Amino acid sequence: MLVLVAPGQGAQTPGFLTDWLALPGAADRVAAWSDAIGLDLAHYGTKADADEIRDTAVAQPLLVAAGLLSASALGALPGASDGTVTPDAVAGHSVGEITAAVLAGVLGETEALTLVRRRGLAMAEAAAVTATGMSALLGGDPEVSVAHLERLGLTPANVNGAGQIVAAGTLEQLAALAEDKPEGVRKVVALKVAGAFHTHHMAPAVDRLAEAASALAPADPKVTYVSNKDGRAVDTGAEVLERLVGQVANPVRWDLCMETFQRLGVTALIEMCPGGTLTGLAKRALPGVKTLALKTPADLDAARALVAEHA
Repeated sequence: MLVLVAPGQGAQTPGFLTDWLALPGAADRVAAWSDAIGLDLAHYGTKADADEIRDTAVAQPLLVAAGLLSASALGALPGASDGTVTPDAVAGHSVGEITAAVLAGVLGETEALTLVRRRGLAMAEAAAVTATGMSALLGGDPEVSVAHLERLGLTPANVNGAGQIVAAGTLEQLAALAEDKPEGVRKVVALKVAGAFHTHHMAPAVDRLAEAASALAPADPKVTYVSNKDGRAVDTGAEVLERLVGQVANPVRWDLCMETFQRLGVTALIEMCPGGTLTGLAKRALPGVKTLALKTPADLDAARALVAEHA
């Protein structure tokens, strides 16, 4: 059983689109998306520095564009003319859920880029109200860590499984966490994001995103779509879209997504570009499952071999 997943914000690195844009048709595709959303994706994916692509309004559409480019190269976009890859299930972490919605046939490519552009702008605006951020806690007992975060006024915004929780809140609260780690936590790592995503700090963005979503007509998923709200498989396009809207201000439960993958019988997991984060979690939480991260086009042959074996 094959699962395709898409990473969230923080996975981007300077120049990570360069090799993908060299593939046939990729530059034209990205140019069309850029025109549709008023953002030069090729520039930000090839020439921009780390600070520029840390901007929420840039990072989010850039990540979805990268995910779609890599999925297209793999043959995993619905309606692919050749080499079609049909996964058994799809899921995305945070903004990666919009990529997953395309992989499931819920949204079209341009619809997804338009929605994520509005999402990024709305969340950047919400993040500008208060200086906030996110930090990953590595190791420790989840229950102990969550209780500790709540005492500091922080939110466990991403419960990722495999011994990782991401805390979100004000910079002052995160500084207090760095000085006072929960018992058993090995390390606290500040993330390359510009706000406390998936917390009450993002509540103003929900209405903005709901307005953008109201113009869309989502189709029902053609494959199993696993929601990171609670790890549940969602059957209708309307509910997928509703969850995409509400999820900007609610915690990501990637741990429950991986439990669902396991219950469904996953044997292989491929992470779309810029891959690495979710395959790392899967290696620790899903022993025996073969994983592959699409980082550059050089990974495509291995990905195709894994598809042939497990799809």
